Amino acid sequence: MTVTVSSYATVQPSGPAAAVPGIAPERFKQAFRRYPAGVVVVTADAGRGPVGFTATSLSSLSLSPPLVSFGIGTSTSSWPHIERASTAVVNFLGVEQERLATTFATSGIDRFAVPTRWHRLPGGEPVLDGVAGWLRLTVQSIVPAGDHRIVVARAEESWLGEGRSPLLFHDGSYHSIRNAPDQ
Repeated sequence: MTVTVSSYATVQPSGPAAAVPGIAPERFKQAFRRYPAGVVVVTADAGRGPVGFTATSLSSLSLSPPLVSFGIGTSTSSWPHIERASTAVVNFLGVEQERLATTFATSGIDRFAVPTRWHRLPGGEPVLDGVAGWLRLTVQSIVPAGDHRIVVARAEESWLGEGRSPLLFHDGSYHSIRNAPDQ
């Protein structure tokens, strides 16, 4: 097998960025735009009302105990709330929920205002109505990672809908996986 790389991105460091090794931020974004990811909305309430944000960084980490991780930027409006939250909910979005993904990715708005439909779980966590599934999490640790934090959390409870296609993000837009009909 032969692999051909047709272009390289190089960075000529200068100033404060000279101390930060690695590829240029735009090239890094280009690489990950080509990597499809599932779309979730992470919600929480650390006592100041519900917050939430759209994420594509959800990963399963461990089966025993059941651990997941997700990343959040420290400059986001949700970060101070997530930093203080002891629990959170990962809301798995279905293909028909692109509008919900866009709402929770938009800064400067009340993401929980109408038309967003949501309710609270018995422990007080906000969960979105009509999602393809959700995981209720207990935050275990928060790990610094550049301009983001990685939240490691234990899955405590779940609800999963059946027969829903997931919402995916790839190359700057939303997509779905549709199973071909049985032949």
